[in-house]
Amino acid sequence: MDGYLNIIKGMCILDNDGRRIMAKYYDKNVLPTVKEQKTFEKNLFNKTHRANSEIIMLDGLTCVYKSNVDLFFYVMGSTQENELILLSVLNCLYDSISLILKKFVEKKSVMENLEIIMLAFDEICDG
Repeated sequence: MDGYLNIIKGMCILDNDGRRIMAKYYDKNVLPTVKEQKTFEKNLFNKTHRANSEIIMLDGLTCVYKSNVDLFFYVMGSTQENELILLSVLNCLYDSISLILKKFVEKKSVMENLEIIMLAFDEICDG
């Protein structure tokens, strides 16, 4: 299981304005401060909120993402990681949240169920 922690550098959910709903970074050497994380997330959102692709390389990280209604879901890994594995983790994250929220994946529902979504984040990478 330690191998997965090395693959996934972080996961986050941003709203449609690029503000953090939830984020967790698993590598203490990558974006070690909250200020650096929020700056990275703002850059990431600015580069992806109008794009149609599912993947971007930014600041030495490979990021896969998915948007839905008013939320953006991101999974970050190193540039050497297999994008298909990162995409698989992203799909797992999104599908888990979709099941938790009974298919109502939107900001209000996420905020109302933040504790269990935090648990899902932890189980995906720490489990």
